[in-house]
Amino acid sequence: MLTTMAGAIIAPSLPAMEKHFSSVDNADFLVRMVLTVPALMIALGAPLVGTLVDRVGRKPVLTASVGLFGFAGGSGLVLDNLYAILAGRLLLGVAVAGIMTATTTLVTDLYPGESRSRVLGLQAGFMGFGGVAFLSLGGLLADIDWRGPFAIYLVAMPLTLLVLRFVTEPPRAAATPGAPGDAAGARFPKLAYGIYALVLLSQIMFYLVPSQLPFYLEDIGGIGASGAGLAIALMSLANALVGLNYGKINKRFGFKQVAVATFALLATGYIAMGATSAVPLVLVGLVVLGCGVGLLIPNFNTWLASRTPVALRGRVMGGVTSCMFLGQFLSPALSQPATGPLGIDGVYLAAGALGATVAVVLLLLRTGSRDAAPGAAAPGTPEPASRTTAGRP
Repeated sequence: MLTTMAGAIIAPSLPAMEKHFSSVDNADFLVRMVLTVPALMIALGAPLVGTLVDRVGRKPVLTASVGLFGFAGGSGLVLDNLYAILAGRLLLGVAVAGIMTATTTLVTDLYPGESRSRVLGLQAGFMGFGGVAFLSLGGLLADIDWRGPFAIYLVAMPLTLLVLRFVTEPPRAAATPGAPGDAAGARFPKLAYGIYALVLLSQIMFYLVPSQLPFYLEDIGGIGASGAGLAIALMSLANALVGLNYGKINKRFGFKQVAVATFALLATGYIAMGATSAVPLVLVGLVVLGCGVGLLIPNFNTWLASRTPVALRGRVMGGVTSCMFLGQFLSPALSQPATGPLGIDGVYLAAGALGATVAVVLLLLRTGSRDAAPGAAAPGTPEPASRTTAGRP
């Protein structure tokens, strides 16, 4: 859940923060950067963090990142200089990059086959629940004081002790018995580049909701900030529920099939949102969209992990984290100019058309048998090619 706290929970504080720092030059721009700069830092820092995860180890990077998360995130409680708060947000981005990369890499190390799909689905599910919980809590604390949401970051302090006590990292030799793919010459999987492109594109599409939905709901239904927050929380709830069931879905359908379904759901959700001015249909579109988002990251992570040698997993998973947050950072910059000529509804319809196009291309794309069936092992990875029972694909 920590990763969902990086930016969203302080969003309700921005108007009051802007008033507090009104004497600072360009305060309106700098305050908005407080919200978005962690995503940029995550995108830039994740590849470096991924290298550290492979060279230094998963647990040391995770422990340091969780501790830094609490320190940097909570710094806004006491700092009274806008530039110092921005510096804290930059460090927060580094911490989130470390948390996401180290945890995902540990999951791929510790859980082979079907159990990996289940745990990565749980990871995605709890990220969704974090969106529901922390968006609501952040708004309540912001009503008390604009510094209030920064206190939530301090939950990472006791978590650091729990990481030290309970998180285990398999020894390198034990994690890779007889795996030739983990020699010094292990190759970066070609599949990664295609998945990176899909993750980047999907996050540009997904972030059209938090960046544009509040304005859209205001235009079509006069719904204010609290209503928009509840609507986004509804999408996060659908995301969480589907993510929790990803392991079961992965048992029955191949990685490419789930990827096709993911973009088809994104397309359907955006078309429903953009084709009408009726708020109930927009909410239905958000639920469909959330279902697609719930499949997105666990499927791509599981697919990629199944094809990646253990020695390169930190770097490869760091690339997924980088593309996720680069897409989130780029989305408002790419979509905002289009809202003028197209309107927000037109942008949503265009996103739906793009999602449908990607789904069709993926459906027609020929991939190897390993990509078409769940539980497949990477060349050079130690896990068996399938952990399913007889008679099940």
